[in-house]
Amino acid sequence: MSVTDERTLVILGATGDLTSRLLLPALAQLLDAEPDTKVRLVGAGMDAETDAAWRSRVKAAFGEGVGAAASAVVKATRYVQCDITATKDLTALLADAGERPVLYFAVPPAVAAAACRALTGVTLPAETILALEKPFGTDQHSAEQLNAVLAQLLPEQQIFRVDHFLGRSMVLNMLGVRFANRVFEPVWSSENVASVTIRYDESLGLEGRAGYYDKAGALEDMIQSHLLQVLAFVAMEPPATLGERDLRDATGAALRATHVWDDNAVHSSRRARYTAGTIDGTALPNYVDEPGVDPSRGTETLAEAVFEVRTARWEGVPFTLRSGKAMSARLAEVVLRFKPVHHLPTGFSGEEQGSVLRFSLGPDVFCLDLNVNGAADPFSLSRATMHAELGEGALKAYAEVLSSILSGDAALAVRGDAAEECWRIVQPVLDAWRRGDVPLDEYPAGSTGPDGWPPLG
Repeated sequence: MSVTDERTLVILGATGDLTSRLLLPALAQLLDAEPDTKVRLVGAGMDAETDAAWRSRVKAAFGEGVGAAASAVVKATRYVQCDITATKDLTALLADAGERPVLYFAVPPAVAAAACRALTGVTLPAETILALEKPFGTDQHSAEQLNAVLAQLLPEQQIFRVDHFLGRSMVLNMLGVRFANRVFEPVWSSENVASVTIRYDESLGLEGRAGYYDKAGALEDMIQSHLLQVLAFVAMEPPATLGERDLRDATGAALRATHVWDDNAVHSSRRARYTAGTIDGTALPNYVDEPGVDPSRGTETLAEAVFEVRTARWEGVPFTLRSGKAMSARLAEVVLRFKPVHHLPTGFSGEEQGSVLRFSLGPDVFCLDLNVNGAADPFSLSRATMHAELGEGALKAYAEVLSSILSGDAALAVRGDAAEECWRIVQPVLDAWRRGDVPLDEYPAGSTGPDGWPPLG
C-alpha cells in the first residue's frame, strides 16, 4: 500500500483540541511534503458544525501558504454531526467513507472504547484502519478487554495505537546510530554499558489540562506509554528488518523482559509535585491551586522509576525513566553511560570516566563524551565532546504518524501485546504509590526537582 492510494481520513472528535492543535497541522505538513498523498478528509463528532464552519476550522489549522494538495483537501472536506458511540450513526458515517477509510479517534479514551464496542455492529470495509490515541486502557485488564474488542473488528496490522514519540526523528536516528555503526553495535550491552537514562522534563506547567492530567499524572501520562516504548527501542535485540513484524516482535520481546528494578517498587521509584515558583520570569501557582485540580488525588507531576531488562544483553543495567512538569528547563534525552576501561596504563593522570552517548530531542543532537589527552600535558586526561546536529527530520512527529497510517505501515505503531505489557510493567509502582508506600515529595516550579533526589547527570 502507498499514500498514493486514496484513503478517507475520518477524524472522530473533529472539533476538539487535539484535531486543531496537532492532527490538522500535521496533515497540512504531510500534504506539502508528499503532495502525491491522496486523502479525503471528513470531520465527525457530537457538536453541531456546518460544512463551511468546518472548512474554516481546517483552513485556519493548516495555516497560510499551503500547497495545492492541502488546498484541495480544504475545499473538499465536510463535517458530519453524529454520535460516534452509536452503531446506527457509525454505519451511516462509514457508508460514505469509501472502501479504504481511516477512523482516527481524537476523543477521550473512554469514548474511543465505547465507539469501538459500537463498531462491532458495523460491517467495516476490508481495508479499514483504526487509529487510537493513548492512554490505551487504564490498566492491564482494561487494555486486554479493549484489545479483545478490536480483535473482533480488524487484523492487528490495521489497528494503530498511536505513540507519536515513535515518529520522533530522535528515535529513528537512534536506530541508525546503533545498527549502522560497528563502533556502537558490538558494545550495546551490559558488557560495556553501566546505565541508561530516558528523560522527558518540560518547563511547562499544567497548561489547562487538569481534566486529563490530574487523573493520570506523570507516570501514566509519559512513562507508562512514551518512555517505555523508547526503552524498548534501546533494549531490543537487532531485528532482521525494520518491517512491521520484525520490529514489533523485537520491541515486544524487550518489554516482556522489563520489570521494576529488584522487584521493589518502593525503593526503585520516586514521585513529587510542584509548588509555586517562577520559570523564565513567569510565576506558576502551586499545582494544587491550578483550576480543575483535586488535591485529594495526590497526583504527581514528576515521576521517576528504575527498571531492568532481564535478558543476557542487559542483565544488571539500570534503566531510569523520568518525566516532570514545571522543571527549570526542557530536557528530553536518551543517555547511555559506558563503563570505564578495564585497565588504564599507569602514567595517565586526571579523572577516569566512562564515555557517555547522548541523544537529545528538540533540537535533535547526537553527542559522545570521550576521554582524550590534554593539550598541555599529553598524559593528563581531559574530556571532549563530539556532537552532530541531526535536525528535526523532514516531518514532525504527528505528520510521520499520519504518513504511516495512510500508507498502512504499522511498524511505528504500538502492538496490542506491547500496550498490555506497559501496564504490567508499571503496575507495581502504581500499587505502591496508591498504598502510600512512596512519599509524595515537593519541588518548586522552575527547579531541578526535590532536594535529596539523586542527580541523573
